Amino acid sequence: MVFGRNDRFDFTVPLPHLADATHVHFIAIGGSGMVGIAKLFLAYRRPDGSSITVTGSDRSESERVSDVRDHGATVTIGQSAQTARDLPGGAWVVVSTAIREDNPELQVARERGLLVLHRSQAIVVAMDGRDAVAVTGTNGKTTTSSMATVAMRACGLDPSFITGAAIGGIGASSGAGQGDCYVAEVDESDGSFVVYDPKVAIVTSIREDHLDFWGDLETMFAGYVSFADTIQDGGLLVACADEVGSARLAQVARERGIRTATYGHGPEADLQLTDESLGPEEWAATVRFTDTGEEHRMRVQIPGAVNLMNAASVVLALSEGLGVARDKAVWAVGEFTSVKRRFELRGTPRGIRVIDDYAHNADKVAALVQTGVATRGDGKVIAVFQPHLFTRTQRFAQEFADAMAPADVAIVMDVAPSREDPIPGVTGALIADRITGTTVVYAPTDDATIEAILEHAEPGDLVLLAGSGYVTTIVPRIVASLESQRLAPA
Repeated sequence: MVFGRNDRFDFTVPLPHLADATHVHFIAIGGSGMVGIAKLFLAYRRPDGSSITVTGSDRSESERVSDVRDHGATVTIGQSAQTARDLPGGAWVVVSTAIREDNPELQVARERGLLVLHRSQAIVVAMDGRDAVAVTGTNGKTTTSSMATVAMRACGLDPSFITGAAIGGIGASSGAGQGDCYVAEVDESDGSFVVYDPKVAIVTSIREDHLDFWGDLETMFAGYVSFADTIQDGGLLVACADEVGSARLAQVARERGIRTATYGHGPEADLQLTDESLGPEEWAATVRFTDTGEEHRMRVQIPGAVNLMNAASVVLALSEGLGVARDKAVWAVGEFTSVKRRFELRGTPRGIRVIDDYAHNADKVAALVQTGVATRGDGKVIAVFQPHLFTRTQRFAQEFADAMAPADVAIVMDVAPSREDPIPGVTGALIADRITGTTVVYAPTDDATIEAILEHAEPGDLVLLAGSGYVTTIVPRIVASLESQRLAPA
C-alpha cells in the first residue's frame, strides 16, 4: 500500500482553492460525514458577497437532508446518471469512501472529467488555509474533537470545526469561526487522514479496526506513522501513553523528530492523571504536568472514565500545541457538556432512563457498558447493541460479547450492513451466543428488540442503546413503548 494513494483516490495531489468553487455536488449528502461539510460550503461568502451553489443527492428523505435543505442546498432524492449529467462543467463532486465506483452519479462525473473530491479533501478546501487540530484514533474521535471545539471557544480562539455529530450547546456538527485554526474529526478508516497537514494532531488509540481497508494491524500502524509525518514543522502530536498503539506511535514520532506530548496514568506520561473520581456524583481527576510538577483539578460534565482521558488530550493540545495557559486549558475542558449520540439521554419513560450512543466497536461498547454500570444507581443495566458491518462482527464477535457481559441484560440485534454485502452465517447471534454470565436475548427484528426491552425494563433501570447503524431511529418507538407498556406502532 502506498500511503496517500489507493485505487480510488490520490490524497497527495494539490487541492483547489475555496474561492474557485462555483458549484459543489455531494453524493449521499445526508450522510453523517457529509452534511456538515456541505454546510461549510453553504456558509462561505466571497468578498463580493457571492456564494457557492450546493446540490446533493440521497437515497431517501431524512432529518439531515431536511437540515441541509434548510441551509440552502438543493437535494434530489434518488441517485441517477442524469443528475450528474445536469451538473455544470466546472462543478466539483464530493464523495466518501462508502460511495462505490459503480454509483451512477460518480461514474458520470468521472466520465465527464469533473473534479471528484474525497470528503477529507473537501474539508481541507472548505477550511480555506486554516491550521488543523486533527483528532483521530480508533475510539473517542467525536467526543474529543467536540470537546476541543468547545474548549477552544471558551479560551477565545473561535475555531472553525467539523465533527461527527452535533455538539451540545452549539447544535451543529460544523461551523465557520473567525480564528486561525479549525478542529476536525479525522477518519482513519480509509487512509484519507494524510491530507490535513495539522498543526496539532491527537491520536486517542490505535486498535484493530477497518481491516477491510488496512488488511492488518501493522499496515494500519504504518498508516498512522504517515499521518504523524504530515504534522507541520514545530507542530505537536498528542498521544495516549496508556494505550499500546498510540504509545508506540509517540515513540516512533519522537525518533522522527516530531514534537510529542503524552497523557495517561503512569509516570512516563507528560500529563499524568491521578486521584480520579469516577462518578456518579463527580467525574474528575488531578492532572500533573510532569515537566514542572504543576497540578490542577480537572472536571468534566460527561460521565465515563474514558472522557477524563479525552479531556486530558485536549488539555495538552491547547496548552502545549496552541499556547493556552495550562490552568486555563484544564478549566476549559470542563465547559463541554455533550455531543449527540454520546451517552445521550433520550427519555425517562416511567423512570427508565434511555441512553442512545454511537458505540460500534468493542472498546466503545465496553466503555459504554462500564459507564452505565457506574451510573445506574439501584436499577439494572439493559444493554442493546446493533452490530455494524459483517466483517467487524465476524472478526470481533468474542470481544463484543465480553463488552456486553457486565450488563444485567444483553440484547443483540441483527447486523447493520452499511456498505458491505452479507457474509453467510454472520448475524447478531454470533455475538449473542458468546455472551455468558448474564441474561442474553438475540433480537433480529426491531419489534423483537422492543419486546425484549419491555419484558426486562422496570422503573429505575438504565437502557443503553449502542450502534452506528439504524438503531437510533427506533429510539422514539422504544420510549413510547416503555411509556405505554406495550409495543408502539412503527
